Amino acid sequence: MKKIMIFGVPLLAFLVLVVFLFSGLFSDPRELDSQVKGKPMPAFSLPDLMKPETTYTPEVFKGKVTLLNVWGVWCVTCAVELPYLTELTEQEGISIVGLYFDQDLDPEFGTKTLNRVQQEVEEITSRFGNPYQFHIFDVYRDTALDLGVTGAPEHFLIDHNGVIRMHYIGDINERVWNNKVGPLYAQLQQEMAQENSAE
Repeated sequence: MKKIMIFGVPLLAFLVLVVFLFSGLFSDPRELDSQVKGKPMPAFSLPDLMKPETTYTPEVFKGKVTLLNVWGVWCVTCAVELPYLTELTEQEGISIVGLYFDQDLDPEFGTKTLNRVQQEVEEITSRFGNPYQFHIFDVYRDTALDLGVTGAPEHFLIDHNGVIRMHYIGDINERVWNNKVGPLYAQLQQEMAQENSAE
């Protein structure tokens, strides 16, 4: 019995560790099992970046399937994905909304006027493509924090009831769209159509 304990306990611990590491080997770190997945968009009341007199709340996501793209002009990868996201909106009619935040508006990083931020956004979207219906301006990054955002770009697929169904980290390219995000987008569109026809 003592021999079993001496060899059995370390062996069991080793096997548990192997299973844990093996499962991590095949998981995708870009697709988060986010705490907000399956929950409604967190409460917010934020301005439109380009038209600050317009205010958005989570109601803006009701009635359609939306891809919320967290981005900023300071993010190189965000610029890289703009052409493909623009292609998705122009060729497939995908609804994309930007959640924009700027590090330079934070006193810890420096100062920048709203007008300058708007100019930079116009410059980069005119150069690489503009897939956005509009930009929600997350001035103090409160909404990004509520969503569990760790950087940019990050994406949230939101269904027609305003519920977050996917949180994806990294750029969306053709491979990612076809294998991960696109199939769920199509499924959510189908769910919306079925719910609308049943009413």
